[in-house]
Amino acid sequence: VQLVESGGGLVQAGGSLRLSCAASGFTFGSYWMSWVRQAPGKGLEWVSSISTGGFTTHAASVKGRFAIFRDNAKNAVYLQMNSLKPEDTAVYYCAADLSRWMSGRRNDYDYWGQGTQVTVSS
Repeated sequence: VQLVESGGGLVQAGGSLRLSCAASGFTFGSYWMSWVRQAPGKGLEWVSSISTGGFTTHAASVKGRFAIFRDNAKNAVYLQMNSLKPEDTAVYYCAADLSRWMSGRRNDYDYWGQGTQVTVSS
């Protein structure tokens, strides 16, 4: 099983980035997919989730700026991040679970990626 994130980098405040997560080794279409982040010196924070049927939900801190979507044909989930702020600086993790979502706890997920760094400069 693998979840491999990509697309992170350095961006100025107000800019955009799209993160990708490529999944393999499990039945991707059967899993809720989520993005969780960890800012420097802070704990894990749930960001966004998408159900198997495409229902999406976002943390209040990113609602209206971030969008999550999935492509089951490509076994991939994406996080489109717009209007980025310095406080969005974090390592972003992709996570998968059969039934859990909206959690910032790693142990709540069946599978977890290695993370991709997003840095937003002011």
